[in-house]
Amino acid sequence: QVQLVESGGGSVQTGGSMRLSCVASSYTASSGCMKWFRQAPGKEREGVATIDSAGRTTYADSVKGRFTISRDNDKNTLYLQMSGLKPEDTAMYYCAALTALWAGPCSLLREREYNTWGQGTRVTVSS
Repeated sequence: QVQLVESGGGSVQTGGSMRLSCVASSYTASSGCMKWFRQAPGKEREGVATIDSAGRTTYADSVKGRFTISRDNDKNTLYLQMSGLKPEDTAMYYCAALTALWAGPCSLLREREYNTWGQGTRVTVSS
């Protein structure tokens, strides 16, 4: 069973940058879909960025132009490069993967369809 472990969270000031990593215990290529989610205190979890096996990406409007999702399949690692951070980016960030077969676009997957999750890494942005 694939396990995901996030790292790279911490505290940063407004306007700063941070890179999150998510290491998979084995290659998550069955569907290729991987996604970063986040959950701010008192709010529902939301999708941030999605990537498929070919490297195609989609982003939430709130992070477009500031965040970049990428993956290194040789290292079984998913990344989220965050820049121009704002206090509203403060949240627990989770990586997720769908390890089952999926022929459709990753952008169509709903949160509950991701079957493998990391434990989360906390990001705090201070003003």
